[in-house]
Amino acid sequence: MTKADIVDRISEATGLTKVETETVIDGFFSVVSESLIQGKRIDFRGFGSFSVKKRKSKVGRNPGTGQSVEVPERYVPVYKASKILKDAINEHLLNG
Repeated sequence: MTKADIVDRISEATGLTKVETETVIDGFFSVVSESLIQGKRIDFRGFGSFSVKKRKSKVGRNPGTGQSVEVPERYVPVYKASKILKDAINEHLLNG
């Protein structure tokens, strides 16, 4: 599913125009991105949470040459699905 597909479905469900819907979605993405950049955690009850985790530096290998490469410490965004969402997915896909 693409952003355009999401815009279409939300637009149909809410009665907003596609332009208005896309503006709202862009605003949502902007707020989520800014919050993660600031290191804040975002929780959506029944859906999941977004947060930032620190990854330690490590030594990796270049798969092409086999040479050791230092991978620096970094922060990565992570998403953890809620138990409600996990259960709903399993219910639908296993019994679907």
